[in-house]
Amino acid sequence: MYDGPVIDPHHHLWDYGMGKHRWLMPVDGAVEALGGLDSLRRDYLVEDYLRDCAGHNIVGTVHIEALWQEDDALGETLWLEGLDKSQGVALRYVARAPLGSPEARDVIARQATVKRVVGIRGILSHHPSAPQKSFIQRPDLGFDKDWRRDVGYVGEAGLHLELMAYPYQAQAVFELAHVFPKLQIIVNHCASPIDRDEAGMARWRDALTLLASRPNIALKISNPGAYDPQWTPDSIKAVVHDCLNAFGVGRSMFGTDFPVAALQMTFAEIYTNFKEAVAHLPAADQRALFHDNARRFYRFD
Repeated sequence: MYDGPVIDPHHHLWDYGMGKHRWLMPVDGAVEALGGLDSLRRDYLVEDYLRDCAGHNIVGTVHIEALWQEDDALGETLWLEGLDKSQGVALRYVARAPLGSPEARDVIARQATVKRVVGIRGILSHHPSAPQKSFIQRPDLGFDKDWRRDVGYVGEAGLHLELMAYPYQAQAVFELAHVFPKLQIIVNHCASPIDRDEAGMARWRDALTLLASRPNIALKISNPGAYDPQWTPDSIKAVVHDCLNAFGVGRSMFGTDFPVAALQMTFAEIYTNFKEAVAHLPAADQRALFHDNARRFYRFD
């Protein structure tokens, strides 16, 4: 199995005591798509990530915005700038901006002045029949003209767009990639196979095929157990293979989504499952999935 260097292109850090991550707070109406969040209601800092990744040859990581308070989007970036970078943690950031708001253009421009910021993340994940699994209130946000206007500003600022979306939003993401063909879009978490019944998985595979048909969309195979509470090595392998069948090695990369992924899997379980799933591939392809593609997409050079 793969034993070379690894770049983890998807994880989060937070100082829980700062009170900047409302989604982690035990409040009414919390998103239930990921299950109970009690174990996440604590600090998760550089030293915590280093403890979890020990022994896995992580040579660099990308910090993905962690739903920091939206009216202080720059606050998370400034906080990250003050963290220790000596061991490769959070060398690049995908930041937050209030897409669809009058403030978005200024926030995007200011985020782009920070050298480590390489992208902006948007969230479209809405479930039509299970409100508790929805991360946003509007099912049509991906088609909103103001939201799309601000996506254009992301590209103009020289950044890429990172998206969390369910299969129900695949058409919106596909059309967005068509409207902005020069904008790199990276879809998170295997394109979120949220419904695990036969029809739901078929819907997810159709979404993968549609998304992969646009050359400016890439896929992050991250948090493979997020919507698979009864996961097995075989179920993880099947998801990984479906992702690679759609996007190929060149537009895919492996990531953890720690500490959120710890709700279902340990750090070791994530990478062991990834390594076993692609052990049949040539060494160069494995290195691309674990290291080289993330280095390219997140501009480590």
